Amino acid sequence: MGSSEPRVVIQLEDVHRVYHVGSERIPALDGVSLCIRANEYVAVMGQSGSGKSTLMNVLGCLDRPTAGCYRLDGDDTSRLGDGRLAQVRNDRIGFVFQSFELLGRLTALRNVEMPLVYSRVPWRQRRRRALAVMQRVGLSDRISHRPSQLSGGQKQRVAIARALVCEPSIVLADEPTGNLDSRTSREIMALFEALHRQGQTFVVVTHDEEIARHAQRIVHMRDGRIVHDETNTRRVLHGDAASPEGLE
Repeated sequence: MGSSEPRVVIQLEDVHRVYHVGSERIPALDGVSLCIRANEYVAVMGQSGSGKSTLMNVLGCLDRPTAGCYRLDGDDTSRLGDGRLAQVRNDRIGFVFQSFELLGRLTALRNVEMPLVYSRVPWRQRRRRALAVMQRVGLSDRISHRPSQLSGGQKQRVAIARALVCEPSIVLADEPTGNLDSRTSREIMALFEALHRQGQTFVVVTHDEEIARHAQRIVHMRDGRIVHDETNTRRVLHGDAASPEGLE
């Protein structure tokens, strides 16, 4: 008998998100249904106003659907209170932002440790896990550096390590190369590929076709709806030679 399919991590069923500005009703998501399984690498594409950022916020439990159902690892998030949702965001979802969102006064290692502090993980375990993910992203020699002492690519690697430290079900990356030059962007995408080979589930929100082409699957959005959901037959892979140190 063959192996069973990987578990469903994300399940959206007819999700709507409506914003009200004065008396105006603005639909940002209009009946979105989406299934993402463990160890998929999915890119979400769309122009400004397509709904991709709102979808990202819903997937990250930063915003609640107006209607429809969002299940994360089988749990209906609409049934979770604010405190439990905050815990889910910290423990099950890793976030990587375009602007890095690092704390300038802290070292790279301390930035990576922060999600574990909120999870009340004991100090020694925090340090051990943070050091391990810093090695995974190839930054073992930068643990004592502050963000101002790091390049853009190094800052994004720190942000990726921070996203991974709680061993999340999914990593959500919002325009992760938007502030990086083309060479550094390729390095970050090679890092994503290496982490994906290790089993990490990725959802990358981007307007850049070059970035989307690294994913296994591309979801196209327009006017708050998914208009195409396709396997990426032209996937760009860097290969093992481009994998960062520590990821082989």
